[in-house]
Amino acid sequence: MLDFLIKYRGLFVVLFVLPASLAFKAYMGTRNRLVFWLNSAPEKHDDKVKKVQQQVLAWQQKTGGKIPMCTARPGWQAMSHKQGNYKKTHYQVDVSLMDILQIDEKKGTVRLEPMANMGQISALLKPLGWSLAVVPELDALTVGGLINGFGIESSSHKYGLFQSICESLEIVTANGDLVKCSKEENSELFYAIPWSYGSLGFLVCAEIKIIPSKDYVQLSYIPFKSKHAFIERFTEESLKPANEAYDFIEGLMYSEQEGVLMLGNFADKVPSGKTKNAINNFWKPWFYEHVRAILKQNTEQEEWIPLRHYYHRHTRSLFWEMALIIPFGNSPWFRYLLGWMSPPEVSLLKLTDTETLHKLYDAHHMDQDFLLPLSNLDKSLTYFDKEVDFYPLWLCPMRIFATPIRGMINPLPNEQMFVDVGIYGEPNVDNYNSKETTRKLEAFMRDMGGFQALYADTFQTREEFREMFDHSLLDKLREQTGAVKAFPEPFDKVSRAART
Repeated sequence: MLDFLIKYRGLFVVLFVLPASLAFKAYMGTRNRLVFWLNSAPEKHDDKVKKVQQQVLAWQQKTGGKIPMCTARPGWQAMSHKQGNYKKTHYQVDVSLMDILQIDEKKGTVRLEPMANMGQISALLKPLGWSLAVVPELDALTVGGLINGFGIESSSHKYGLFQSICESLEIVTANGDLVKCSKEENSELFYAIPWSYGSLGFLVCAEIKIIPSKDYVQLSYIPFKSKHAFIERFTEESLKPANEAYDFIEGLMYSEQEGVLMLGNFADKVPSGKTKNAINNFWKPWFYEHVRAILKQNTEQEEWIPLRHYYHRHTRSLFWEMALIIPFGNSPWFRYLLGWMSPPEVSLLKLTDTETLHKLYDAHHMDQDFLLPLSNLDKSLTYFDKEVDFYPLWLCPMRIFATPIRGMINPLPNEQMFVDVGIYGEPNVDNYNSKETTRKLEAFMRDMGGFQALYADTFQTREEFREMFDHSLLDKLREQTGAVKAFPEPFDKVSRAART
């Protein structure tokens, strides 16, 4: 039955969701370019923020502060497969801020509204010779979600999490005030917002660090047939000082022992006689399958990839989730005939999910990112193989910087370099049980000082969740700013109970 539903789900996506996604992308792309180049976004931004403030004041008058607030953005529009049912009972505030406001090349920053996404931002910055220091791979990921939640890229071993490249943030608090915060101004609030999931207020603007970029990424593919050899090289490259390290580091594991390490640097041009590969052209194989082919050849290879193609290398295949949505999506005939419409919008996929399909995904599917200390990678890969047995696994090194004020996540002493292990698909272990398996993995993370990305379900209890994430500063500021009754705390938005 599962195979039957998935097979015909693919046909439905091809016939209806792909055309709808194409129209949606065309509209949003035209609109965003027009808004920016007409220079109207900064002018309208202040008015939009005032509307958010007015809605918060209206909430106080209408409810007396007895019903918590949340954004009015429908759950189906979020990138997570899960839909937040808490929105059905909370007071909804429209925070439709999705523009790029200002690029300050002298200062090296860009001001962004929270719903601006990675594809939109990289498309604008690239022709100007700039890039965000951290550009998470899927182009639909939004600034607000990456700050309030979690975001990394293969440059995170140098620059840290997405929150680490933020210079300042602006939020509307429970009393309707607009508050700006940075490392120097309202610093406690600045360090409390990341991972807070909107539990302190509505994010309305972020100033984010940008770096000079180049036209290409020179990418080396190094296949390994030994887990220990892979981990040794992966660790060596990840721990190099920032001025000596590669610009980009990423790994894909295709079994417990086999994987490919990818090391990349910015490059101005493709040298004569070298290979250029525009990997995101619609007729190209999905990126992870391209890497798998290199693993099978078992020889080191090197190619030059256009920058935006590299940044969004996992977008067309949604890492490897598209193989489940459209099983024939990587077939040459599909790529050449219909690949130009891919990928479908995740929001539209969610909107067209049937209840039966939703239940099947819940029972058979896992979407998780686990952040674990690099020193525990060997033990962790063995544990994941035993408990999940799913491949490919995505490995991305990231630095969690120690901060003067402790926020939600804090590394153990001498453990600032972490690895994100992404598990996206159907585990192959016998008698897989999503709740039992996820709880085992969550306990494993707590024991080693790791963390769970919260876009996916957590089956932890409230007490376990607070053991994993330090709520000290968050609790203090929620009390000080009147947010306790105004906004749900993170657990009440990300726990399984809040999403079913």
